Amino acid sequence: MTMPAPADADAPIFQALLTPYRSLNRRGFNALMLVLGGISVLTGIGFVANGAWPVVGFFGLDVLLVWVAFRASYRSGKAREEVALSRTDLSIRQVSPAGAVNETHYNPFWARFNVARHDEFGIVGMRVVGEGRQTEIGRLLNPDDRESFATAFNRALLTARGR
Repeated sequence: MTMPAPADADAPIFQALLTPYRSLNRRGFNALMLVLGGISVLTGIGFVANGAWPVVGFFGLDVLLVWVAFRASYRSGKAREEVALSRTDLSIRQVSPAGAVNETHYNPFWARFNVARHDEFGIVGMRVVGEGRQTEIGRLLNPDDRESFATAFNRALLTARGR
């Protein structure tokens, strides 16, 4: 998130790229799959040695299911939101994991930033409201990132209005 000093009305005051958090990177995923595969092979060898060879197929099945689940998680991680604010335009561009784009523009002077909070969980929802419509933002962020984004975005919106 950046907030440079604007030279003209169209200069960006605030820009943010919001992406979902993934706790396991590609290297960690490969290591996890290697460990799971190794445990599955060693355990399978033990079952074959004891004459229970039909069980071996199920060991491969659980590794396959873990792989499929992680692939689905990484695919959903391709979603993103791009928020850009200048004195004349607030642009919210939401990109789905499949690549579908939904772009919304607001006049910063009419746009209002609403934050829904829960006593225990913190921010549970954020939306920009104005001109008879609303756009939910920040769904991809974890609670700590929602707090920092909300603070920075609200400050930038006030700056865009000249306050």
